[in-house]
Amino acid sequence: MRLVAAAATLFAATAGLLHAASPAPTRLQVGAQEFSFTLSQLHVKAGPAVVELVNYGQDAHDLRLQRKGSKHIAGIGTVAAGEFADLSLRLAPGRYSLWCSVANHRALGMRATLVVSRR
Repeated sequence: MRLVAAAATLFAATAGLLHAASPAPTRLQVGAQEFSFTLSQLHVKAGPAVVELVNYGQDAHDLRLQRKGSKHIAGIGTVAAGEFADLSLRLAPGRYSLWCSVANHRALGMRATLVVSRR
């Protein structure tokens, strides 16, 4: 009986360590509509993240993300009206520009700013 209790305690402790080692990703929803973006959060913590682009509009839209001072541009490809797509990535601290690169959508107002802070 003591062996079973000891094994259960060890399992619970190990499960806690594994859970603590991999935090759940931040989730950010970006709603797209002619011609604007709506972010579910304007400020998030650095680390793993899942960005979801949901197209509430009638035209196809995409999403580009770029941290200020970085050359790397992450993104989600074109999403049809009524559809959605996800992007999993690791966000470093900083200010991010988000925009739609379809046709002239960025110039028409499809842009936003996301602030990522240290944990």
